[in-house]
Parts: sequence; structure tokens; C-alpha cells
Amino acid sequence: MTSLNGSSFLKNSISGVSRTQSQSLRLSVRRPMVVAMLNSNSRSERNVGVSVDSAVKEVTAPVAVEVDYSDGKESTAVVGGGVEDVYGEDSATEDHAITPWFVSVASGYSLLRDPHHNKGLAFTEKERDAHYLRGLLPPVVVNHDLQVKKMMHNIRQYQVPLQKYQAMMDLQERNERLFYKLLIENVEELLPIVYTPTVGEACQKYGSIFKNPQGLFISLKDKGKILEILKNWPQKKIQVIVVTDGERILGLGDLGCQGMGIPVGKLSLYTALGGVRPSACLPITIDVGTNNEKMLNDEFYIGLRQRRASGQEYAELMNEFMSAVKQNYGEKVLIQFEDFANHNAFDLLEKYRTTHLVFNDDIQGTASVVLAGLISALKLVGGSLADHKFLFLGAGEAGTGIAELIALEISKQTNIPLEESRKKVWLVDSKGLIVRSRLDSLQHFKKPWAHDHEPVNKFLDAIKTIRPTVLIGSSGAGQTFTKEVVETMSSFNKKPIILALSNPTSQSECTAEQAYTWSEGRAIFASGSPFDPVEYNGKVYVSGQANNAYIFPGFGLGLIISGAIRVHDDMLLAASEALAEQVTQEHFDNGLIYPPFTNIRKISAHIAAKVASKAYELGLASRLPQPENLVAYAESCMYSPKYRSYR
Repeated sequence: MTSLNGSSFLKNSISGVSRTQSQSLRLSVRRPMVVAMLNSNSRSERNVGVSVDSAVKEVTAPVAVEVDYSDGKESTAVVGGGVEDVYGEDSATEDHAITPWFVSVASGYSLLRDPHHNKGLAFTEKERDAHYLRGLLPPVVVNHDLQVKKMMHNIRQYQVPLQKYQAMMDLQERNERLFYKLLIENVEELLPIVYTPTVGEACQKYGSIFKNPQGLFISLKDKGKILEILKNWPQKKIQVIVVTDGERILGLGDLGCQGMGIPVGKLSLYTALGGVRPSACLPITIDVGTNNEKMLNDEFYIGLRQRRASGQEYAELMNEFMSAVKQNYGEKVLIQFEDFANHNAFDLLEKYRTTHLVFNDDIQGTASVVLAGLISALKLVGGSLADHKFLFLGAGEAGTGIAELIALEISKQTNIPLEESRKKVWLVDSKGLIVRSRLDSLQHFKKPWAHDHEPVNKFLDAIKTIRPTVLIGSSGAGQTFTKEVVETMSSFNKKPIILALSNPTSQSECTAEQAYTWSEGRAIFASGSPFDPVEYNGKVYVSGQANNAYIFPGFGLGLIISGAIRVHDDMLLAASEALAEQVTQEHFDNGLIYPPFTNIRKISAHIAAKVASKAYELGLASRLPQPENLVAYAESCMYSPKYRSYR
């Protein structure tokens, strides 16, 4: 490897960068820094090692290099940027030119292949000259808005949702800011494409459509090397990790390694809906095998071809992973567990909630968004939560998670013990109504819901016996809210609340059309996956979507901006209340119990503010002092997809 003086090398290799800036940046480095040098004649790249002592003496342009600062200080949030302004680009005003640093100045062909900095045809004439792009692009210069218009036109040409998904993923890997601008401005149309229901099909076919890695794959073969693998990820300032082991993907079951589509999709929403910087997000799949025979026999399957590990082997791998994450990224990195099977989901959350900043979206996120919908629905049906009776079909992580949060809110509102408030909530599993006589055979997370009652084997009989005002489906089994079920609910409720939450659409307990038709237009209906508006007896009914995307992006942002070190149940209640507050009278008049996704960033900012406020109140926040206006602060910390000018 060629040895060069660090100072002179950097000064000579930053081709095309303005040297008229008087500001200088002095950087201190703790270990050798690797930079990529672009030779302006040959356009070839080579790695050059720069020694610790001679790394960077003085750089005459205000550029940002991703290095370790010796004083350990973190950058602070600024208007238009994320909390961790790694690249320094948001320290400038919107019209202030910046240098497109990653580890080196990106120029020429490499710049067009860097999704973080690529602007496609939006590069200006000046930028094309400064960064050796002349001739690599057609002569036309188009603006960001026209690029969005063109991409939406192209995506709408596809008739198959999976093709739209692939087009969006290709765009994300090509032009990050265009991807997020497109998603933010067309969120209601594109949310079902980048996430449920289309992401379910994408996971099923992930091996066939896999192109470039969008996250980290950690398998049993990597035991003992997980910390080393985490260090392979190019971004170092990680704030949110979404991790899955692929055992229970939506309602589709064990998809093994191909469940990676879920963390990728979730983190896209963290950025688009919650404003968390893309470079601070890390999708991870833990591959411990799969019990899905179809996957194991599929020649295109990309994961381990073995039966799923369990017991001590599984626990040891997860423990190494959790320890490595904390060691590499620190105390404040949010680890979101996603689509783990029941037997692992509850255990992992319980095991690590006191030592890590952990959140299970299937248990806690679903519970928070459903509780928000119920709080809103009370405006339409009257009474308080304590006045209603709840019956669940499904007693897994989603069902029991929702049930517990409902009971917590009732307990909070009425000051009655939690054990007493739980008696308002009943659950039905595959063996019938959960009652005390079944206590010895129940899994531990079902036991709090075993109430005194005679055994009831059939779901319809349970409805007739319990006579609930609210029916919630979280079973993952489609078409279980039959015509007779809906008609029975409607027979003793003027406005039955029916929530069919299972995903994707094919697994929904009933459709919006079925709910409105069978209830003669009286049902207050919401679902996990989106349904088109329904016309019944001359009236158009628009159903709400109890989508976790309402909660987790804002919830995560609230944890980040407060520097929270643990998640508390009161934060989930705060998120639910914040979401319910965003439903206006106009929404109620249209039968909606959730606000439209068109205002999701503003909604997320309010949720983040309430969550952060609760973190400060509970003494779990580490970013001090507390900002005076948390909503404004949350908005200021949100990532902006607007193109920046390159010098």
C-alpha cells in the first residue's frame, strides 16, 4: 500500500472542491482512517491508509469525514436534519452548498452509483462540471418535483403490486432522497406497496427478487463473530435496529431468512413517516433456519437450509447479538423485535426490557394503535373504556398485547387494580374461550386472561355468551368474522366496533364490505390492511386502517430525541392518546377512527413529543436539558429528502 502524508494527500485528492472557503476543520482520529482516492485522469479508486498522527492536519473546505472524535461528543439536532448529523450536511442552511462526503468525495461514475448522494438528472450544470459528471448524463436538467412526477407515472404503469414494490426498492438503492420524497408525498398510495400487504408477497419471493443486500444477515454460522459482523456495516451512528428471525412473518408463517423484507420495509417507514435519518437505520435478520419445507426445497432460497434452531442454541445466539449491539452502538440504540413467534417474542421482550432499549411492534405497537382507535371510537359510541366489554379472536402476541394495554388504560382512568380491569377483556384461542378451568394448560402470556366462566368451545357461542361491544380479530386466520358473527354482534349493539387486524389482506378476519353490509351499515370498522371505500344503501363508508405505521415511527423518534434508555408502558399509553387526539370531527363524520396518512409526519411529531415528554417525566431521558417545545423539536429533527447543493 502506498504511504502518503495525510494532509497533503487529502488536499490533493479533493478534486473539484472549492478552495475559496476560509473555514477550516480540524479532526482528531483514534485509529487509521481509510479513504478512497479518485484519480482525475484514470478515474480509478484505490484505498490509502492514513496514519493516526498524520491523518488530517487542516482541510480548507468545511467537509465532514466519518471518523471517531476523540472527545466522544455527539452532534446536536438542527433544523432540517436528523438527530445525528453524521455528514454535517444539515448544519448548513438549505441553500448552503455542501460536499458529498461518505469517506471520500464522491465524483464521476461512483457518485451516480451512491444512493445517498445521487440526484440523477437533477444534477446542475455546475455540479456536473465540478464532479466529473459531464457526458455521464443526458444534457437535460430536471428538478426534484418532476422526478417524482415521472416516477409515480412509471410505477402506476405496473398492474402487479410486486412489480411496483420492486420498482420502489430499485429506486431506494439508486436514489435515496428521491425514494423518500416519493414515499412521503404519496404515502397513502405507496404505503401498501412498500409495506403490508405487498411486502408479504415480497418476503415469500425474496430469494427470487433479491438483488443487493439492504441490511445485515446474521446466521448460526456466525456465532462468536456477531460483533465483528456489526462492524462490517458502513454506517456507525445507528439509532434504530429492526430485527426479525422470520418465524412468523405477518400471517404467512415461517419464511426464514426471507423475512428480511419486513425490517427493510419498517425502517423505510421510520424515515418517511418518522423522519429518522436513513443512515441511522439498520435492518437485521437472524437466520436460525426454517421449518418451512417449501423454502428448504426452493433452489432460490437464500437462507440456511436446515431446521430452525431452538432452546439453548437459539438463546445463546440472541444473547450474543443483544450484547454485541449494546457494545457496538451503546445504550440508546432502539432494538425493535419484529415478527418473532409467540414463544420467543414474549421471552425476548421480558428478558431484555430491563437491560436494553427494546420494543416489540407486534405486541406493543399493535396494542398502542388499536387502543388509539378505541379511544377515538368512544366519540362515536359513547361511554368510557371501562363501560365496554372486549372479546378477542386470537390470543397470541398481538391479542394479548392489545388486551394488556386496554386493561392498563382502564386501570389508569378508573384507579382500579390492573387485575380487576382485565376482567373487562376476554380472549378466544384455538381451543375456545380462555377460562380459569384451563389455567394449567395455558401458555404463561395467556394466564392473566383466564377468567371465571364455564368453558365455551365455539367462537360464535362465546360472542353470544359474553355479549361484547368490541370485537377484535388478531388470529391471523382469514374470514373468521362470518356473516353470522357480524349479525350477532349487530343484534345487541347499535354500533358494534369490529376490528379485523390480521395481515395481509388475505388473512383479514373479514372485509370492509362484509362488515358494513352484514351490520346494515352500523359497524365501526377498521382493519390491519387497507380496504377501498364501500357503498351501501347509497352511502359511502370509508374504513380506518389500524396500521402500526401510525405509531412506531413517531414512537421511535420520541425515544431518540429524548435519549431514552428504556421503554415504559406509560410511553405506549401516551402514544395512543397522542394519536387519538389527531382525529378531528370531520374524520368522525366520515366514520373514521384514525386520521388520514396524508398528515402522518405531523402526527408522528405529536406522538414523538408525547413519548419524549413521558420519558423526561419518568426520568428515563438522557438528552438534557429538555427542549421547551417538544413538537417543534421533533419536527426539527426529522430527515428532509430535499436535494442539497454540491460544491
